[in-house]
Amino acid sequence: MMDVPAPFTRDAVRVPICDLDRVPFAAVMLAPDGSPLVLNAQAERLLTDEGPAAVPSWLAEAHRRLDGTGDRALRCCAGPVGDRYVEARPVPESDGSAVWWLLDVTDQVSAERALRAERERAAVLADVSTALLSALNTDRCLELTARKAADHLAEAAVVVAPAGGGRYTLALARRGGPVTMSRQDIDPASLPGLADALAGFPPVTARWTPAVDLPPWAVGPGLPAPVRSVSVTPLPGHGESAGALVLLRTDPRASCTPREEKFARSFAVWAGAALSSARAFAEQADISSVLMRDLLPPLLGPLGGVEYAGAYRSAQDADQIGGDFYDVHPGAGDGDETLVVLGDVAGKGLEAAVLTGRMRSTLHALLPLTRDHGRVLDLLNQSVLISRHNRFATLVLASVRRAPAGVTLRVTSAGHPPPLVVRRDGAVEEVPTRGMAVGVVAQVTSRTAEIVLGPGDTCLLYTDGVTEARGGPFGDDFFGEARLAKVLAECAGMLPHAVVERVHMVVGEWIGEGRHDDIATVAVGAPRADGRPDLPFGAGT
Repeated sequence: MMDVPAPFTRDAVRVPICDLDRVPFAAVMLAPDGSPLVLNAQAERLLTDEGPAAVPSWLAEAHRRLDGTGDRALRCCAGPVGDRYVEARPVPESDGSAVWWLLDVTDQVSAERALRAERERAAVLADVSTALLSALNTDRCLELTARKAADHLAEAAVVVAPAGGGRYTLALARRGGPVTMSRQDIDPASLPGLADALAGFPPVTARWTPAVDLPPWAVGPGLPAPVRSVSVTPLPGHGESAGALVLLRTDPRASCTPREEKFARSFAVWAGAALSSARAFAEQADISSVLMRDLLPPLLGPLGGVEYAGAYRSAQDADQIGGDFYDVHPGAGDGDETLVVLGDVAGKGLEAAVLTGRMRSTLHALLPLTRDHGRVLDLLNQSVLISRHNRFATLVLASVRRAPAGVTLRVTSAGHPPPLVVRRDGAVEEVPTRGMAVGVVAQVTSRTAEIVLGPGDTCLLYTDGVTEARGGPFGDDFFGEARLAKVLAECAGMLPHAVVERVHMVVGEWIGEGRHDDIATVAVGAPRADGRPDLPFGAGT
């Protein structure tokens, strides 16, 4: 074990020190064995602030490691002296002694430590913000907030968030342990400051309060020591409180430094913003889910001896609702007509979807009047004009009835592309119907056409998202009516669902990765007499 030199005394300073006293830095001369020979006035003040001066152990050890040859290529050493931090630089002598210059670098070391701690806090906040803002699930966001708070702010943390109905969602985490999620009926008044934090009021002052009579929900199992102090910080949200962060400390210290308080407040700001975003996303997802249940086109199949098929692709692949729609309304009796509706509301997004729902509801209410398509379109036009939506819509109505000769359709277009009929032999015909869009002028006009589908024939209703799809070699060519007619000719004799799938597949290949409008198609087909479809593309059996 290393021997520590004896403390400095006044007797140890009997060597003349007039030369060393002239320099503004502390200096101490140590003999080859480490015993003190000389110290100047500055060194005496530095080393005797808190009692009899002694050579610090780290300095004595560094002196013993000095090269006896007098090599000056030595690195400096440093260590504590009382509450100060000192850097020592040696000037070795040939006899093995050395003069050590002592530089007080306490302020520099403190600044470096503060800068390093600030950088660590900034890195933690960056990691926290990245983790939290990428979590759009509310429970996951609560779990991450509790986990990060327990890792970086205190030995344990509880995140309290309103869950509705007087209940609260609690996420409790301890450092190094799992996060416990629960929903409980708690009294915010049972923890001082919690009620104000949940109401969005900032704390009067950032301070730690003694842990006296903590409610059971605030203390989870597994803490290595009893809770000594508690801090409650609000989590500010977007215009309202996102919850509260309860920090539990087992450290005997009853307070935290100003930097720790600032770090905790910054953490709370990020966590509150993330929780509010996650909650807003969840609410929007719920709204979208409700809208989807009512606005998504229905699944189609055989009905009354007629084949029906439909497909829908929204303008944005992430969305499931938009401005294009279709419906099939069966007749009230066996001999009544089935009404097929396919439409396109101008624009995209939620507003277009809401108007779509209004039009579908109106058309459902007008089913008893569908023997007169012109009357239905006139009433629908009035409904759109008096709505608060500054939009118009195009649509096509088709009343379908099974007949001995096949399937009879009465088709009326209201500003919409006329349907196409693909015959069993591959011939493609355009239904001769025209009309005005609804929601533009007070009086709409239209012309109804009647067609007959023979066995194996199919009538395709489609929106302009098909023909106006941009793609091709350069990505800016319209798909167009000619290409659509060619695709339909290749689908001769195919079942309606196969025709729809083929059209969407070809259009999708044409678009590639490009942007596109909503695409909706409905196919109405007359079954073959033998009940079997022809093979496509001329393939043999």
